[in-house]
Amino acid sequence: METLFRNGRLALAAVLVLALAPMALAAAGSPQLQAFFQQDLTSADYQQKVYSRVAGKWRQPGAKGTPGLGKKTVVRAVIGRDGKLLSADVSTESGSKTWDAAALSAVKKAAPFPPLPANFPGATLDAHFHVAWAAGP
Repeated sequence: METLFRNGRLALAAVLVLALAPMALAAAGSPQLQAFFQQDLTSADYQQKVYSRVAGKWRQPGAKGTPGLGKKTVVRAVIGRDGKLLSADVSTESGSKTWDAAALSAVKKAAPFPPLPANFPGATLDAHFHVAWAAGP
């Protein structure tokens, strides 16, 4: 959590939450993605585009790759002004290496992203993607 607020740059400017796959889900749980962007990114449209690209690349590992209920992977990403993914790494592990690898893969496969909005002041954008195994409906 400490890295989320490093230098005050990353905040809960937008939180996008959605079940990741339109599949029959077991009552025990389902995969969920949340995206957090640094607070000076004010474009909800851009946030939604980035989120949708990552969600579209998510491929859930088999049952043996599912972490415990409530566990999550956090992938920290840095996006350049041109939309290129400059770096991505797992900053929080879920306890399942397969789940962690799937989350990192989704972010990497989603790149390149759209160029940063013209009114965005920075040269790079920090984003965190949380992929969790959450309680089912």
